[in-house]
Amino acid sequence: MSKVGNYVQEAYDELLHKVTWPSWEELQQTTIIVLVALGLVTTVIFGMDFASENVLTFIYKMLGN
Repeated sequence: MSKVGNYVQEAYDELLHKVTWPSWEELQQTTIIVLVALGLVTTVIFGMDFASENVLTFIYKMLGN
């Protein structure tokens, strides 16, 4: 069990002394960038879904009549 305890202690030490955490301003900026990118990707996927649905509906109607 000392290996597990040693691992946890080293991980904790690394998080405190070696990791550089972003400032509050950097965190806000990157969060906004992620949300904008998410909105763009969502819009593109919605547009592709809408277009493919309409194209396939048109093709099925043409083939059905």
